Amino acid sequence: MRFDYLVFIGRFEPFHNGHLAVLRQALNIARRVIVLVGSAGKPRSTRNPWNANEREVMIRAAAGADAERLRIQPLADHLYNEAAWIGAVQRQVAGAIVADGAGENVRTGLIGRDKDASGYYLHEFPQWELCNVQHCEVLSATEIREHLFSADEGGRLLIRANVPAPVAAMLDAFRRTPGYAQLVREFTFLRNYRKAWESAPYPPTFVTVDAVVVHSGHVLLVRRGAEPGKGLFALPGGFVGQQETLLDACLRELREETRLKLPAPVLKGSLKGERVFDHPDRSQRGRTITHAFHFDFAGGELPPVRGADDAAKAHWLPLAEALNLEEQFFEDHHHILQHFLGMS
Repeated sequence: MRFDYLVFIGRFEPFHNGHLAVLRQALNIARRVIVLVGSAGKPRSTRNPWNANEREVMIRAAAGADAERLRIQPLADHLYNEAAWIGAVQRQVAGAIVADGAGENVRTGLIGRDKDASGYYLHEFPQWELCNVQHCEVLSATEIREHLFSADEGGRLLIRANVPAPVAAMLDAFRRTPGYAQLVREFTFLRNYRKAWESAPYPPTFVTVDAVVVHSGHVLLVRRGAEPGKGLFALPGGFVGQQETLLDACLRELREETRLKLPAPVLKGSLKGERVFDHPDRSQRGRTITHAFHFDFAGGELPPVRGADDAAKAHWLPLAEALNLEEQFFEDHHHILQHFLGMS
């Protein structure tokens, strides 16, 4: 064995034959493999259909008898703080090694396929030897998800040919759940949404605004009433009109979605900060850049609110409760909230 531990990082949405080939190679040259399941703590979406526990079940089932040599742990995203994500990986690996009772002088490496820009993270850990594996000709996880939610019979056969048999059985069972039906509706909405822009001369870039309103230890949130993200918590916000400034658009969307009756001068006087959030993958609708504004009120009685427009409901949630509900937040809105609360 060349290594005591090899680290294997991925989203595994779902775990397919290419992932299995990397895992088998890792098990051939390492005593144990630490598998970090990325994008943990996300709500179900067409990009992240399965939670970290479900993906762990996929991996262990595919590994068979070798599953006892795996340490599988969830790994949350840090979209706007790469250093925090790198630190989280290092802590997870160190914790797994300590939990095994291993000594200090362990041989640790990182395994993956450095095929394109998506493999940039493989070079973020110079303390670990990199094992770059060869390409395995299989459908990508993105292609498998597209076939899964297109619900075509030919796609089902392709999926079975590209995922381990236990994973195929799990995907068949997943098709019979209400969660799958909801994701099919979301997939159809997103496909039609993007198709409507196919005739544009350039790929569109959308500009939106979001309001982070904190009042007396509570944050103002809405429940989305339509796809995408139907039923999820979101910050009040929306698209910028052609004749609006960013701040004016934010105040308009805030009023429309929550019926918050605080006067505009009062809101502008409570403006504490603003920031652009522009991660390329932050929205499945397409390239969407949002400008978020943070309004802060130290104390006082919470103003009444109610849902309107495309927001089914509006709520004042205690900050502690909201911060514990990452799996119920739309897109990157939980990251935005964490940023303004100084937690990212």
